[in-house]
Amino acid sequence: MTTASSDRLSKTTAGVHVGFRRRLDNTPPWWFALPAMVLFAFVVLVPSARGVYYAFTDWDGLDPNYSLIGLDNFTVVFHDPDAVQAIWHTLLIAAAITIIQNGIGLLLALGVNSAIKSRNMLRVFLFAPAVVTPIVTAYLWRNLLGPDGAVNSLLGAVGLTRWQQDWLGNPDLALWSIVGVIVWQFAGYSMVIFLAGLQSVPREVYEAADIDGAGPVRRFWSVVRPLLAPAFTINLMLSIIGGIKLFDQVYALTGGGPGHATDTLSTLIYKDAFTLGEFGYSVALAVVLTIIVAIASTGQYVVLARNERAAS
Repeated sequence: MTTASSDRLSKTTAGVHVGFRRRLDNTPPWWFALPAMVLFAFVVLVPSARGVYYAFTDWDGLDPNYSLIGLDNFTVVFHDPDAVQAIWHTLLIAAAITIIQNGIGLLLALGVNSAIKSRNMLRVFLFAPAVVTPIVTAYLWRNLLGPDGAVNSLLGAVGLTRWQQDWLGNPDLALWSIVGVIVWQFAGYSMVIFLAGLQSVPREVYEAADIDGAGPVRRFWSVVRPLLAPAFTINLMLSIIGGIKLFDQVYALTGGGPGHATDTLSTLIYKDAFTLGEFGYSVALAVVLTIIVAIASTGQYVVLARNERAAS
């Protein structure tokens, strides 16, 4: 190596080191985040750890005296028919909401992404239910779905009296009525996310697919759908986590009834804690719910992230 080449190499190496030192100098000290970390620990981590501790006790929520009972609460969870049924209802509602809500949201997004003149008005109209407080929506639909509510009155008015039902009082229909109410409210929310993904697809992609002779279905499935992978990831994550944690709509619509026909883990936690005074057991149920959310969200994210990478 010549002397000139060595000098250039030395200057280049020195320049890299100088640039690296400058980046280090411009990096804020880690202790800038210390106040936020302390606040987060005080507000989130410490209460969560304390709550998990109570899951191993027989605390009733009021008496300062309680005993450690080990895994007894968790053993009861998986042997209690009401708890097992609540877990099944939680998973069923989450799966139904995820599939139906995102399917309808995608169809709505494809519809309002077309060249129809009223598309802007339709977007606002379809998204409007998502901005209403869920508890308000639940009370509204509880009146609409009552035995003398507007839904049965409408069915009677058009001659479909045999379709009239006690939508929230029939154990076979109550759970699906709850799913229908939630899908009605949040399908527009999923629509907006899918619509953002559709509008980010370059126009040249559609034109190339048309030139290749792809029809609408083939164009969507083979060209547009892979490009919607980020939108699918967001929508599926939000819907499945929201479905697993669902509480306010269920409690306002049915209170977990009739009987325990619509109880979810969230409603059972509330009842055991504030009605029966079994705080230790209710915290154990909350820990089980947290584990289910963590497993479902992590597994789903890993799968969808792999699909995103494959699509890109």
